[in-house]
Amino acid sequence: MELMAKKETTSPVIQLRGLKKRYGIGDAEHYALDGVDLTIEKGEFIAIMGPSGCGKTTLLNILGLLDSSNDGEYKLDGTPVDNLSDVRHARIRSQQIGMVFQSFNLVDRLNVIENVALPLTYKGIPRLKRLKLASDMLKNFHLSEREYYMPWQLSGGQMQRVAIARALVNNPSIVLADEPTGNLDSRSSHVIMRELSDIHQRGNTIIMVTHNPALTTYASRVIHMLDGQIASDTKMTVVPDKAVVEKVPLSARNAKQTATPEKTVKKPTKKRSPKKTKEKKK
Repeated sequence: MELMAKKETTSPVIQLRGLKKRYGIGDAEHYALDGVDLTIEKGEFIAIMGPSGCGKTTLLNILGLLDSSNDGEYKLDGTPVDNLSDVRHARIRSQQIGMVFQSFNLVDRLNVIENVALPLTYKGIPRLKRLKLASDMLKNFHLSEREYYMPWQLSGGQMQRVAIARALVNNPSIVLADEPTGNLDSRSSHVIMRELSDIHQRGNTIIMVTHNPALTTYASRVIHMLDGQIASDTKMTVVPDKAVVEKVPLSARNAKQTATPEKTVKKPTKKRSPKKTKEKKK
């Protein structure tokens, strides 16, 4: 029993080995993922970057059990999930994984509190209890006064906060975010990233796909993808309450890609020139 407990605590949250995802046939065949190896530990905040078509969203969909690979192995909490049924996948999603999408994916005909309570429906929780749990979650995002608003009555930032509340209402251990600030202005983006940072500090594992290099300052690890493969994997040391990071390469091959920490630039003291002083005396 003691050995089993030890194994459970040391087992990575996610483990991928030789993962491949193929689309098309014949001459049109191409690999969105081409032999991805990846290990993610509990409590990491991972940012996945790369050009369009590099496979990052495909990877996120497979991690969220919304898609499946053609080859390779995917272990979630030490358990292979590749060959599980769709019903089992849906159950795992409802219990362990929260999804945040770029386009919010709120249901237009449902109000805010009903949207947040929606994932609880699949767990068989009674309606009144669902609404109570959804209301409590909305309080965390300062949206209590908008519980009965319709999605079209909200700003983009508010809709994304509702989407995050919906992703967290099941108390998942893993949060997957696909371009969570892609449709937002800079001010709303900062609010959303602070929310994700707070979630991470509570112990959740967060995996975020982004095109914005500025958002990697919130991550503890940055992965760059290219042509369906991981091109670089860099650990980050996050300075609390500051958007400053120090990149530490995981291997010698990434040494050249290590970024210099953001430097604090001291503004030089402006000295009045003798000429200006002279002019003033005149």
